[in-house]
Amino acid sequence: MSTYTAGSLVSARGRDWVVLPESAEDMLVLRPLGGSDDDVAAVFPAFEEIRSAEFQPPSADDLGDALAAGLLRSALRIGFRSGAGPFRSLAGIAVEPRAYQLVPLMMALRQRVVRLLISDDVGIGKTVEAGLIASELLAQGSARKLAVLCSPALAEQWQEELRTKFGIDAELVLASTVSKLERGLDLGQSLFDKHPHVVVSTDFIKSTRHRDDFVRHCPDLVIVDEAHTCVAAEESAATQNQLRYELLQKIAADEDRHLLLVTATPHSGKESAFRALLGLLKPELAHVQLDSDAGRRLLATHFVQRKRADVRQFLTTEDGLTNDNLREDTKFPADRYFKDETYTLSQAYRALLDDAIAYASERVTAAGDQGKWEARIAWWSAIALLRSLVSSPRAAAQTLRTRSAAAAAATAEEADRLGAPLTRDAADADALEGLDVAPGAETDDASVRLSELADRAAGLEGVDEDRKLATLVKHLKALLADGYHPIVFCRYIPTADYVADQLDGKLGRKTVVRSVTGTLSPQQRLQRIEELGDEAGEDPAARRVLVATDCLSEGVNLQHHFDAVVHYDLAWNPTRHDQREGRVDRYGQKRDTVKVITLYGSDNGIDGKVLEVLIKKHRQIRKDLGISVSVPDESSSGVTNAVVEWLLMRHESPEQAALFDVETIDAMSGKLEADWNSAAERETASRSRFAQRSIRPEEVAKEVLAVRETLGRADEVQNFTRQALASLEAVLRKDDNGFTADLSGTPVGLRDAVAPVVGGNTVESGRPVPFRTTAAVARGEAALVRTDPVVGAIAGYVLNAALDDSTSLRPARRCGVIRTKTVDTRTTLLLVRYRFHLTLPSRVGERQLVAEDARLLAFQGSPANATWLSADDALALADVTADENTDRDFAVRTMRRVLDSLDATKPHLEAHGDELAEELLASHRRVRQASAEIVRGVNVVAQKPADILGAYVYLPVSGGAA
Repeated sequence: MSTYTAGSLVSARGRDWVVLPESAEDMLVLRPLGGSDDDVAAVFPAFEEIRSAEFQPPSADDLGDALAAGLLRSALRIGFRSGAGPFRSLAGIAVEPRAYQLVPLMMALRQRVVRLLISDDVGIGKTVEAGLIASELLAQGSARKLAVLCSPALAEQWQEELRTKFGIDAELVLASTVSKLERGLDLGQSLFDKHPHVVVSTDFIKSTRHRDDFVRHCPDLVIVDEAHTCVAAEESAATQNQLRYELLQKIAADEDRHLLLVTATPHSGKESAFRALLGLLKPELAHVQLDSDAGRRLLATHFVQRKRADVRQFLTTEDGLTNDNLREDTKFPADRYFKDETYTLSQAYRALLDDAIAYASERVTAAGDQGKWEARIAWWSAIALLRSLVSSPRAAAQTLRTRSAAAAAATAEEADRLGAPLTRDAADADALEGLDVAPGAETDDASVRLSELADRAAGLEGVDEDRKLATLVKHLKALLADGYHPIVFCRYIPTADYVADQLDGKLGRKTVVRSVTGTLSPQQRLQRIEELGDEAGEDPAARRVLVATDCLSEGVNLQHHFDAVVHYDLAWNPTRHDQREGRVDRYGQKRDTVKVITLYGSDNGIDGKVLEVLIKKHRQIRKDLGISVSVPDESSSGVTNAVVEWLLMRHESPEQAALFDVETIDAMSGKLEADWNSAAERETASRSRFAQRSIRPEEVAKEVLAVRETLGRADEVQNFTRQALASLEAVLRKDDNGFTADLSGTPVGLRDAVAPVVGGNTVESGRPVPFRTTAAVARGEAALVRTDPVVGAIAGYVLNAALDDSTSLRPARRCGVIRTKTVDTRTTLLLVRYRFHLTLPSRVGERQLVAEDARLLAFQGSPANATWLSADDALALADVTADENTDRDFAVRTMRRVLDSLDATKPHLEAHGDELAEELLASHRRVRQASAEIVRGVNVVAQKPADILGAYVYLPVSGGAA
């Protein structure tokens, strides 16, 4: 029985295949020549005929035009799924990373065991950065299994990102899925042994019942999303935080486990929280002196944190590069446009609020005389009542009819624990799930009076009595008239439902309004948003309005559907405002300016002070520093407590309240500002001290160049897509963001390949498919990057058609004879495909891989006496156009003479393959330079012979030398 090495060609089942490293003597794992990983098959030599195959040379009869060489080369490079660059996974993923996103990957590859804290700013792409590292470690064999720990609200989104962008199929392990998964287990089998890749709810797995099994069978690569919610920085930290922290400590205890911590807020102003996170990566980081050079050097290898200004322009002369050839501009929105809009209460609403404040004041005063436990219950009930009244009539009515959560407490401390989450907006709240329900205010002895207030609140619904709602309608109409699609954020579920109900029919016939709240599951929320996008349709006059609670304010990407934010309810922590705005103000947002409108009541006693002391101060710090600095919770609570106390006091003793307003609130505001400024100074100093310096821009530039040489540049992909579609009889129309293509007249093979991505109805009906020059595209659009599935389908069709001469419409051909003024002697351009056998070391042994590369090589004269040209000169020939027609019979004879003598070029092609293998080896060693153990094990060998995919002869125009 013959033995076939990885990378060799075999013929079986009527086609040619490439042998993959996973093959054994009795079973070959094969990928079709020109095919993708989806077409990989296992073939058993004992049962099927398999023989060595040689790649068929081009035929002199298969002549194409001047564009044929460039189209075939581009189609080949776009189709690579195991490119010969320094990173094994980049060719096979469906996302084109920005150059700055390669920095965490390069940091990871310099560690034997990867331990990183990725803390880039909101909207920069931390999920992609973590996914890049995961896919690379899995591709190399350095990791075999993956677990992502995240909030249950973000689990489906992580699963979708891993599957669609990185080709990693992960099982969801949630409270709602675990029973079904466990029913499919064998006796004694762990869920985490059966499913190699999982996305796990941190809140589900942290309980001791599930935690121990997970830790015992934990994958060797773990990503922790929103890692700041998993640290217990102080003894008073929430119980849930402590349980999460204990889980991570057990995971991190295995020194051979890769661990990626992902968060945009690594310390939220708390040094102890930051140290706790660092200690998970490396215990000494929890105590090392970070002000020392040694401490900073140690931290630099494990921590990356950048703001937008650091990456908006990257790989420029300002970064120390000699030129801007590799410059990359990332289009984030330039800024947020803030507008604060006020409203006043109607007479009836004013009377209701006054009566509610009077009731709350009496309750708090009476409870204060009874004891601390009663006082805390009354306090939280009062805050719940005031916040819901300021929110909406419907929220107020529900709060007035609902029993206070704090009323069930047995102690004052328990009352604080039960009451605070539903009425406060703390930055370190355990989770946003369940916090958008309207809080209760009813206690045992007040039901009759509260019921009467509830009936009055219910009667105030509608724009006539609810002037806040009327103000919203007015400003939404202005936003919609300017072409914006806004999200309206509300604090409570009843408010969101009420606002959505009231807006329906008030914003124009072509405006679709929907609401998303915590009553929907995370999957239903995303589905509702997609349905809203579909319902609005593609009519330029159609508008989308989403009314949502804070269940959407973290983690969910909404930039493709929405471009403005309205804060209907003020959060009592401005970090929540920043989170809301960050859902649309991020990479991929097409608007240069995101509009933010904040509604506040000028006469309700609460909003004005919260806006002035908290929200505006937060904006100013963000504007000055370019980053968001979390408000210190204790100080902000002091301010809001003082505001509520003043409001209640104003009913009992107006004179005393006036004095309290000046003295106490001013004092609290001053303390908050001092604490906040101190936090801002620490944040600025921290970012300066710990700026990413472990990977220099020139090192990134080297790898970006290597990747582009192997997989193609952005302009190559754009030109290829346009030229290929035009040749395939698509109808192209240029627009401001790229072009659109009607694919209904293209060959059926292409339509079938594209239909699963853009939809069969779109293709067959002739609805134009938008092709965009940015990698961040909305659903139904194609990105002009090599990893986009539509571009990949086009490249696959062009390549397969070139290799199959029975196909009718073939934009690329394997041969051509072109007369041009560009040459003064016969010049031949060869498109050569190289395959390399890679040996990569990993912690579980050597990993054997096959990599591919396509190069253009050119020579003057005959193959036997060739004068070889430089790589740049060869590349330039692919863009040459014909200046004169060539007689077909003459072209066929010329082509045949060249092809018959191409064997003479074999020594040069093989020597060039060896040079490329050396370059590939050097690049792999370069990105792993910090680990001598890893560098020593890397090896690359060129597979011979190389495949000549195309040969193109360029002749001088008539009268020149031939």
